[in-house]
Amino acid sequence: MTKKIPKFRNIEEEQKFWQKNDTTEYFDLSNPVDYDFSELKPSTKVVTLRIPKHMFSSLKIAANKRDMPYQSLMKVFLTDKLRQEFQTA
Repeated sequence: MTKKIPKFRNIEEEQKFWQKNDTTEYFDLSNPVDYDFSELKPSTKVVTLRIPKHMFSSLKIAANKRDMPYQSLMKVFLTDKLRQEFQTA
């Protein structure tokens, strides 16, 4: 008899759970399930963002210091800010 997988509030909670628990206790390995994971790539959305020239220059300098593309740095900044936003909400 397998254990019931709990409901998780977010991916971090799920990751912590699976780091501490044995998956063989939660899945019947004698009865495999066929899954299609082909759609799991994160999809992206192209957006247009107007920012002041001096801000764009500063962003490019900051990205250069980190040896990364400025668009990647923008995603890092947005991710950090969104994480803060939803942790305090």
